[in-house]
Amino acid sequence: MIFGYLAKRILGAAGVLLGVSIITFLLLYLLPADPARMIAGRSATVETVQNIRRELGLDRPLPVRYVNYMKDIFQGDLGRSYVQKAEVSRLVGARLKPTLQLALAGIFFELLIGLPAGVIAALKRGSWVDQLVMSLSFVGASAPQFAVGLLLIYWLSYSIPVFPLGGYGTFMHIILPAITVGLAGGGWYARVTRAAMIDVLNSPYIRTAHAKGLHPLGVLFRHTMKNGLLPVIALVGMDIGVFMGGIVIVESVFGWPGIGQMIWQAIQLVDVPVIMAGVLVTSLFVVLGNLLADLAYPLLDPRIQYG
Repeated sequence: MIFGYLAKRILGAAGVLLGVSIITFLLLYLLPADPARMIAGRSATVETVQNIRRELGLDRPLPVRYVNYMKDIFQGDLGRSYVQKAEVSRLVGARLKPTLQLALAGIFFELLIGLPAGVIAALKRGSWVDQLVMSLSFVGASAPQFAVGLLLIYWLSYSIPVFPLGGYGTFMHIILPAITVGLAGGGWYARVTRAAMIDVLNSPYIRTAHAKGLHPLGVLFRHTMKNGLLPVIALVGMDIGVFMGGIVIVESVFGWPGIGQMIWQAIQLVDVPVIMAGVLVTSLFVVLGNLLADLAYPLLDPRIQYG
């Protein structure tokens, strides 16, 4: 059963990635910006621009260019950067490790902040504790990430020099960017966890468990938490894709060399191969994140079956 389910999901994921590649390819080449002109410069002659277009294959019909591009993709060739004159696979590979590190650290802090806050708010629903937690979660989710990042840099890197001002390379470099991401995401996790936990706490089987005299902590961890965390798993799956696509603002504030910055710089320079590779890698991780979330559901709730 699980193999059939996986096969169906993989086929669906392939269709999604194919659709994303077609739409992105069409949008990039239908835009008025000309990659050949960007490479040649404003002072270049028309003949020079035409020669560059010919060298890059931009003078061919659009369907032919797309088919050739997909052939190269299936052979593991992501193309060559128009601007940096380097293999795109090497450029993406250099950014994957920092992006993955920041994504995992950001999700860790989101869960570290959001799950306990949501559980406490649900258990104390209607009290001042609940109101305080929800107010703080709203502030965390609404605060601009660039402002949070700059404040953390000022407090913990400049006023109290505990962490580096920015950059990449050591464990200490990742703490502040991850906290910046975690504060915003933690607010959403807290609100989702609270809503899911309240629904579960009002369920008949939870009242039955309490009526049987089971220990409150046992009811909380064995029954309430397992079912209340299902919506959180879906959020984690989506966050994997979002974070692997790069958190451009956080990466810019802390000078983090992630995929988001790479894509943003490529967009400004109309570096089409880099943009295409970045979008496809991001889409791939979105699909993988959702697939992992779906596979994790039965571990928390055996009633969910593959099919």
